[in-house]
Amino acid sequence: MSEGKSYLSHEGYEKLRKKLEFLTTTKRRKLSKAVEKARAHGDISENAEYDAAKDAQGLNEKRIAELEIKLANAQILDDTNMPKDEALIGATVKMKDMDSGEELQYTLVSELEADYSQGKISVGSPIGKGLLGHKKNEIVKIEVPAGILKYKILKISR
Repeated sequence: MSEGKSYLSHEGYEKLRKKLEFLTTTKRRKLSKAVEKARAHGDISENAEYDAAKDAQGLNEKRIAELEIKLANAQILDDTNMPKDEALIGATVKMKDMDSGEELQYTLVSELEADYSQGKISVGSPIGKGLLGHKKNEIVKIEVPAGILKYKILKISR
């Protein structure tokens, strides 16, 4: 299973590293104890609790392997040399919807760090792709499945 390079902020890298640490220590021990407890109930061939514990353990190991690959292939972004006035990965873009007048703010991040609830959108998403490379005061038209969105970029910060 080979994956290409992915870009992460220092914060995003640390978040994934801490998640991996939790899965390999705390969660792995907890699931191991659950398997032991279920095994103690006798015949494992018809033990639903044992099967469920083993499945959970397998899913945890799969998630650990995925995170290890992501972290091994991660390139940490150093945005000190990136233009401060251009919508690039790591930038926070404040914009105005030209149709509704609503103001929105998104931080452009990699797919691994995207979290819409925190205002972090992937540069691979339609809106993220549409904003890339644009500057303050530009009007951007972005094609999405529901139609065309039109935004005016009000501010770009890092």
